[in-house]
Amino acid sequence: MNKIIKSYVPFMKAGIQSLIIYRMNFLGFVIGGLIYCFVMFYLWKGVFDSNGEGMFLGFSMTDMVIYLFLSNTTGQLTFSSVSNQIGEEIRDGSISMRLLKPVNTDLSYMFAELGEVLMKLVVLVLPIILGLEIYRFCITGTVMFNVVNLLLYLLSAVLAYIISFRVNLCFGFIAFYVKNLWGIGILKNSIIGFLSGSLIPLAFMPDGLRMCLEYMPFASMGYTPVMIYMGKYGTNEILFRLGLQVVWAILLYGLSKLIWFGAIKKLCVQGG
Repeated sequence: MNKIIKSYVPFMKAGIQSLIIYRMNFLGFVIGGLIYCFVMFYLWKGVFDSNGEGMFLGFSMTDMVIYLFLSNTTGQLTFSSVSNQIGEEIRDGSISMRLLKPVNTDLSYMFAELGEVLMKLVVLVLPIILGLEIYRFCITGTVMFNVVNLLLYLLSAVLAYIISFRVNLCFGFIAFYVKNLWGIGILKNSIIGFLSGSLIPLAFMPDGLRMCLEYMPFASMGYTPVMIYMGKYGTNEILFRLGLQVVWAILLYGLSKLIWFGAIKKLCVQGG
């Protein structure tokens, strides 16, 4: 354990320092996400107003506001840019220096991102959750905050990040073959945004499609923790969803290792 701490904590510190140094990029990312949430708020407000009822497919307008902001915030918390990092390092040749270091390649990438994740949790996620609970109290007149749901949400968010990291790691290893991920990276983000429920709640999908999507790893990357926090799942359903996240984390770990062993044989440095 001490060896792991000494070897990988510096990567975490570097991730924190990177976020601090480029704080304007982070601030712009957050503001852009909030603007998106407000745009979607007025869109869904129009849907609820035209519906003429207080509920729409099991969601009230208050639920929808909570979902929009928490889904966007959770997406930022669990976001992994490891595929971009791998692609850039292969493009400029610096991947060779990483491979020469006496550390696990996967963990070096993960710990660098964990520094950013911790910063996002403190300066973004917890304040947003506090604001949402104040909003919910002002609308309903009732304190609906649930500590258990918050803890389960955080646990699910940790698993969601691991899944997101492994999915993007698998995608990043494609750079060993195609050399440039920019174009297909945009396509990947669009597909994940839809399949993970960040654009439209999966509960609004047709039953057959919804059941299929909920079993895929993308729902575990954002939709699951949000629904847990909102109390949309019962106890048995929560346990099942958390178990499903663990299963996907294990399967994607194995898949990433399998792709890595094939990809490393295809390394062709373009720069450096």
